[in-house]
Amino acid sequence: MSAASKSRPGVVLAMLMLVYVFNFIDRQILSILAAPIQADLGLTDGQMGLLGGLSFALLYSTLAVPLAVLADRTSRSWVITVSLVLWSGFTALCGMAQGFWHIFLARLGVGIGEAGGVAPSYAVIGDYFPSERRAMALSIYSLGIPFGSAAGVLAGGYIAATVDWRLAFLAVGLAGILIALPFKLLVRDKAKPAERPATPSLGATAAVLAKKPTFWLLAFGASFSSMCGYGIAFWLPSLLQRSFGLDLVGASQFFGALLLIGGVAGILAGGWLGDRMGTRDRAAFAWLPGAAFLLGGPLFALGISTSDVTTSFLLLLVPQALAYVWLGPVLSAVQHLVAAPARSMASALFLLINNLIGLGAGIYALGALSDVLTPIYGAEALRMSMLFALSLYALAAVLMTFAGPSLRRDWVEG
Repeated sequence: MSAASKSRPGVVLAMLMLVYVFNFIDRQILSILAAPIQADLGLTDGQMGLLGGLSFALLYSTLAVPLAVLADRTSRSWVITVSLVLWSGFTALCGMAQGFWHIFLARLGVGIGEAGGVAPSYAVIGDYFPSERRAMALSIYSLGIPFGSAAGVLAGGYIAATVDWRLAFLAVGLAGILIALPFKLLVRDKAKPAERPATPSLGATAAVLAKKPTFWLLAFGASFSSMCGYGIAFWLPSLLQRSFGLDLVGASQFFGALLLIGGVAGILAGGWLGDRMGTRDRAAFAWLPGAAFLLGGPLFALGISTSDVTTSFLLLLVPQALAYVWLGPVLSAVQHLVAAPARSMASALFLLINNLIGLGAGIYALGALSDVLTPIYGAEALRMSMLFALSLYALAAVLMTFAGPSLRRDWVEG
């Protein structure tokens, strides 16, 4: 019996999700710690936007492509393991920063590490789960987003409030390093079938995707939605403290509960509906997210606009769920635009666009717009910045609508 055959799909999926939890703990913890970091280091909203977006996304997005090639050609599980150790170590270093450039460079390091985590994980899931179960499997993996984000804001908020923000970074970074060995022992690469075609080059994979309209429509549709999603996720804890009067712990509890309830429901619903609707009509893998974006934008606006904390929480639950519906269907669809040996590279090229635009630009754009609007709206500038950004959900819905018919033509079985 080979080593890979000893790895059961459920165990593999659980371990991949656990690593993804730490991926998002290390990303999202910065949002809840924004206020104490800004106070300690004297940073503006624009500078915090750079730390949350561009500093992380720059190398995270670009290095994901060569690391995906490395994973496809060598060992996907080893690339994920080494990446986990790297990003966790750099997260711990964030706690030692003494100024903007110190923490900026540490966040670059986090991005370098996390670049090797996601795309190879998508490919491992593609190897272990058949087509008709893949959207749900990818959705379960994507539960790492709300679980990790919630854990990051809850743990980060509590540690920062009781000790300081530096210890929060050190604690979550060291915890990530500790799970690297169990992960590698439990997650093994699937043996490549003897008849499986050779792994294509990066250039060949990019050429295949470039000729398919579906890839561009899905990538840019997801990117525009991610500008809102990442932007709101990063800045909502600050809004809760500035405009709703919550303290650090209260903001972390509000946002953590919102992520867990809304995020988990949306991701699981997207995977379940995607597998069932997409089996009958491949276009549903794009139309389902498009409908979620169209409904989510106005509902987010209602929740952000109210002045009552309880009302805001209840109003934000539904759009928070809708914001995550796209993950399972779209990620599954991207896997089916290429043959199996190129899945990591296809996922990395998709993430390159999504993260450079959505993560790199979204968080910074909302912070910079808040700075610009401050002379006009004062303490409410951040709220107005978030409301203006919600128009991007409508653009994302339009692109997903057009992606549906072309997905029928571009789908690759397997």
